[in-house]
Amino acid sequence: MTGRISLFAAAIALTFTPLAHGQTVTKGNTVTATFTIQAIDSTKKTMTLRSENGEEDVYSGTGLPRFNELKVGQKVKTTYYESMVFQVVKPGQTASPASVEASLNRAKGALPAGTVSTQEKMTVTVKAIDQKIPSLTVTAPDGRVITRKIEDRKNIEGLKVGDRIEITYTQALLVSVENAK
Repeated sequence: MTGRISLFAAAIALTFTPLAHGQTVTKGNTVTATFTIQAIDSTKKTMTLRSENGEEDVYSGTGLPRFNELKVGQKVKTTYYESMVFQVVKPGQTASPASVEASLNRAKGALPAGTVSTQEKMTVTVKAIDQKIPSLTVTAPDGRVITRKIEDRKNIEGLKVGDRIEITYTQALLVSVENAK
C-alpha cells in the first residue's frame, strides 16, 4: 500500500505536459556516479566509499553477496534510472490492472555487479480539478481519494472529471565493481 501512495505522490508532483485523450507522456531521469573504496572493515561488514567530489561515507555491507571479494581501491559504479509514464485512458478503453513488479539480478562476472528494479502501475480517476490552486483530486483503485497541488496549471488543461490516467513508475539501480586502473 505504501508503494502505491508514493507512486501517486511522485506522479502528481512531477511536472508533465498536458495530456490529451490517448496521449502518452514520459519523464525520465538517469544519475550516474562512481565511488572509490577507501576502507573495508570485514568484522563490522562496512566499507568507506569516496565520491568523485571527495565526500566520504560509510556503508553497511551486511547482506551484500560477495562482500569478501571487495578490495580497497576498487571503483563502484552506480546508475540510478527513474521514469514516469502518464497516459489518459480513452473513454471505453480498458486500463491495465494495478500491479507491482520487482526484480533482482546478480551478474556472474569476475567482480560483484547486479541490478534491482521495480515497476508500479495503477490507473486513477479524476474526481475534481481546481484551476485556482491548481490541484487535482483523484480516486485510486482501492477507493482512496487523494488531492495534490499541481506545479503548473497547464498540466491539468484538457482534463475533465471522470478521465482516467494510467501511471507507470519504474526505478532501477545498476551497480558494478571494477578494479582500480
